[in-house]
Amino acid sequence: MKNKKVILVKKLSVQRYIFVLTVMLSSLAYAAISKAEVLTLGEMALKITQSFYGLSKLITAGAYMAGIGFVMASMLKFKAHKDNPTQIPIGTPIALLFVGSALIFLPHIFIIAGYTIFGGTSGAAGIYGTTGLPGL
Repeated sequence: MKNKKVILVKKLSVQRYIFVLTVMLSSLAYAAISKAEVLTLGEMALKITQSFYGLSKLITAGAYMAGIGFVMASMLKFKAHKDNPTQIPIGTPIALLFVGSALIFLPHIFIIAGYTIFGGTSGAAGIYGTTGLPGL
């Protein structure tokens, strides 16, 4: 009898979640319909590309914070290795230091890779040399 009650409670809780989800989705759909904003394909693409700006800022901030954390952890591991070299191998703090440095420089690598792939200067290394560099 107890198992039937537990199964019944589980079924009811799942049904409640489905009901709440259905109400939320229907209210979102109604809000979208009542707004009556018709977007062209170009406007949709523009909104999507504008949303990537915030994502890039989040990735950049996360990379800086994680990089600083890894560098600080490597300092602590260097101290632990100095205190007891048999417990902590020297490779652990060195690896943490390299990973932290890579994460700190990751946003700059993204910028350089973006200019390399998509181009940021016009006419660089063309017939006339580096005409697209700033200041020329």
